[in-house]
Amino acid sequence: MNAVMIISTYPNKKTINLIANELVKKKLVACVNISKISSVYSWDGKIENSNEFIAIFKTTLKNKKTLKQKIKESHPYDVPEIAEIDISSINKPYLKWLVDSTN
Repeated sequence: MNAVMIISTYPNKKTINLIANELVKKKLVACVNISKISSVYSWDGKIENSNEFIAIFKTTLKNKKTLKQKIKESHPYDVPEIAEIDISSINKPYLKWLVDSTN
């Protein structure tokens, strides 16, 4: 079974913490890494500089579609980032933990 990481950014820690806890509880993800970042981007014709929180959702291929849908449904942004990183190489003990944590 292959693992996958989904990345998204959020406006504040409270929002991503609520979502992350729900997804771990429902076993859709094994883990969510959350870190504060600074983002520079173009929005509505202006350059924006803002603080955000990046979330890295770790899950299995079988949960990927459902996870992406849950992120989309619960995300506060009009245009949320939902980027997938395929993990072709991962250490076996970590993969076993990830799979066991999402079953």
